[in-house]
Amino acid sequence: MSLHDDAVLVLKGYGAGAGPAQEELRDRYLEHLAHHPDGMWKSCEAGHLTASALVVDPERGRVLLTLHRKLRMWLQMGGHCEPGDTTLAAAALREATEESGIAGLSLLAGGPVVLDRHRIPAPCHWHLDVQYAALAPSGATESISDESLDLRWFTYAEAAEIADASVIRLVERTRAALDGGR
Repeated sequence: MSLHDDAVLVLKGYGAGAGPAQEELRDRYLEHLAHHPDGMWKSCEAGHLTASALVVDPERGRVLLTLHRKLRMWLQMGGHCEPGDTTLAAAALREATEESGIAGLSLLAGGPVVLDRHRIPAPCHWHLDVQYAALAPSGATESISDESLDLRWFTYAEAAEIADASVIRLVERTRAALDGGR
């Protein structure tokens, strides 16, 4: 199965209980993939899917955010899919592991937590981000990557104070998923 096919399956299964806005966004992602066979790749100028993961330490009530080198914003780990990625989940886990330096991350069961579509500079115009949550193993130690200016743990409340609306939404949905509800 191709990464494109996996993305279609993941998106078709996403949305139950996510609310009308997320369901509409899911449908836009599926429409995009139907019209763009290259819609998984950075080279697709109409936009492309990306995969990200919020690294969370539920035992200590905190999330790990990266100060993005180019955007200078506190964000979850994530980025572009690569040819070696076999699934969206694998791409998100790879990105989270690379950018956090934490070995042994595991994705929260249940698939993506949130979808977030945002503008990016030309030549491509849109990132269609599929956002997961990654659980840090007990005692995990982070290590900053070349893609970050900083890497830091924030309590849920602190994250809400320094992050943008998309990250706050991801933290809230992750917490709800951890509590057993979506």
